[in-house]
Amino acid sequence: MAKLSRDTVFTSTTAAKETTLDKTTRIVREITEGEAEKRQTKMARLRAARLEREANTPAEQTAAPTRKTTKKTPGKTAGTA
Repeated sequence: MAKLSRDTVFTSTTAAKETTLDKTTRIVREITEGEAEKRQTKMARLRAARLEREANTPAEQTAAPTRKTTKKTPGKTAGTA
């Protein structure tokens, strides 16, 4: 049998059981932290790829595209007989 003293008598030797709510909260936090970590790594990878692509692409000055205007032909009006 364990030696009894003032320090060991009034303390619980078993850990508190995890309730269903605690278990659910823990699992949800693990899932969201995992998703956030994946999202951060994906964003970093895409940012690096974009910066590399921009660095390798020569700077081009593109003029505003000219738009062709088409002439509208007068159509038949509904009011003429």
